[in-house]
Amino acid sequence: MTQKIPILSLTFDDLTRHLKKIFGKGEYHAAAIMREIFLHGNKNFLHVKEFKRSGDLTKKVMTALDVLSLPIVEKKHADGVVKWSSLLSDGHSIESVMIPMTHHHTLCISSQVGCRMGCRFCQTGQMGFVRQLTTEEIVAQVYTAIFQINAPIRNIVFMGMGEPLDNFDAVIKAIHVLTDPRGFAFPKKFITISTAGHIPGIQKLSKSDPKGIHLAISINTANDSLRDQLMPINRKFPLFALQKTLSEYPLKSKGVLFIEYVLIKDINDTDEDADQLANYVAPLRVRINVIPFNSQAGIPYETPSQEKLERFCQRLIDHKLYVRKRATKGNQVMAACGQLGRT
Repeated sequence: MTQKIPILSLTFDDLTRHLKKIFGKGEYHAAAIMREIFLHGNKNFLHVKEFKRSGDLTKKVMTALDVLSLPIVEKKHADGVVKWSSLLSDGHSIESVMIPMTHHHTLCISSQVGCRMGCRFCQTGQMGFVRQLTTEEIVAQVYTAIFQINAPIRNIVFMGMGEPLDNFDAVIKAIHVLTDPRGFAFPKKFITISTAGHIPGIQKLSKSDPKGIHLAISINTANDSLRDQLMPINRKFPLFALQKTLSEYPLKSKGVLFIEYVLIKDINDTDEDADQLANYVAPLRVRINVIPFNSQAGIPYETPSQEKLERFCQRLIDHKLYVRKRATKGNQVMAACGQLGRT
């Protein structure tokens, strides 16, 4: 029986090694396979020039290649946003979201089934942790978006289900696959990892190979006691330790860290909250994204008023900070920030 080649978990170099080991072939055929699979979504090589002279080899390679398919079991649309649920081989499902921007599309992908961080305002956090996704399952979400959803993806953000840095090895390998110049060839500058403040993961990321990707940190309050309540990870990795880790994170000359702040009515939306956040990020090079909480069943928080949102953002701007209000998209189909895991 021919050994299976899990193509969506492989870089060009990985695939070349597999081909040499199994078929005695090398870079010439590996480059053709990468081009057809990752750029064209083509799994039939019978008419591909690199394989034309050897029909027997072609059939063996096609049989050996395993392009993981994640069946779409549900798809919803709202505000131009597309959210879909993909069925995994063990019966669990994950959600991915395609978000239209002004000049491009952003794909939000998952890294785990569920999440062990337990953030109180996040639907996925209420699921608890089920399991890690494999590199294949992570990359397959991008493959599905491009070749089944037919979305012209430019940005990829690890902001779906799960804490990416809690699945470090699979996520980093997925980034290697996604940025491989012979494959999807996504520029690293268009990939963002979002974390709840997983310090060991941030430290490992700072020393890892795929430098140039963006790091976003979900802070949501600069008050330790409140953050303990909202984000249980703070009890293990408190704000002062997180600040120290972020201050040591290597950035390019014009690079910044992205601070994510979910604004919740009457919880973290006062002038004092804004001032505390400004003081907390003062030693860091940051841009702040303020995201109004998206109401959802089973979570006892509310969306702040537009007036509160504007006031909070202006308070930060008065501290000479770069602030962006993140528009809510996909709220009607539970595709907005913090809503994945509940269709």
